[in-house]
Amino acid sequence: MVQPATPPSSIHISTHPCVRAKLSQIRSKDVNARETQSLVHEIALIVACDALASELQTVSSGTGETPLGYEYTTETTSPKIALVPILRSGLGMVDALQSLLPSPVAVHHLGLFREPTTLQPVEYYNNLPYHRPSTSSADHALSLHPDIAILLDPIIATGGTSVAAIQTLLEWGVKKVIVIAILASVGGLRRAIAEGGREGEVEIWVGGCDPELDSRGMIRPGMGDIGDRLFLTIGK
Repeated sequence: MVQPATPPSSIHISTHPCVRAKLSQIRSKDVNARETQSLVHEIALIVACDALASELQTVSSGTGETPLGYEYTTETTSPKIALVPILRSGLGMVDALQSLLPSPVAVHHLGLFREPTTLQPVEYYNNLPYHRPSTSSADHALSLHPDIAILLDPIIATGGTSVAAIQTLLEWGVKKVIVIAILASVGGLRRAIAEGGREGEVEIWVGGCDPELDSRGMIRPGMGDIGDRLFLTIGK
């Protein structure tokens, strides 16, 4: 793995020893689908811990009572967020984020694939709630547009899919997009930051970074097509 020379401050590559070791494990062709899913979950959990510690704040949410009858101040996190996995492989990261967050959040889905010849992203599914509810409830209306979207995509190769997804989310109305990934290429990271949005609108947190892509646009050495490995569709 490599560290891009003087990466922008909005790119955060994990140096956690456990992430480094688990990336070494998940690269192996001998790791089966169940093991791959476990490793994706574990890496995503560690990377997300760092990302959310930096991006969220703690706020008081009221009071509670312990089993011994003592009153205490309850706390939760702010601002409002939503999870947005990119289909298919981003689904493998959802459980990690949900287990980390203190309360349930909305999960929306974006489906994009790379056109094999041009390597350009093609959107085939989008369930972001663009409509406004009929109710006048301010809370319900605001729940449709979180302040922060957490984009889940294990691999950032060319960066094209990330750029398309980030731009879609910013156009939807979120103030910031936090990308959480397992592995990226140097060029993919730089493109995602440069083309995804204006300064301050995008942060990328990733487990590791490899130097280059091969002729098919796959990260080298990388870890293969993680979606195919997760869903046993290798050779489709």
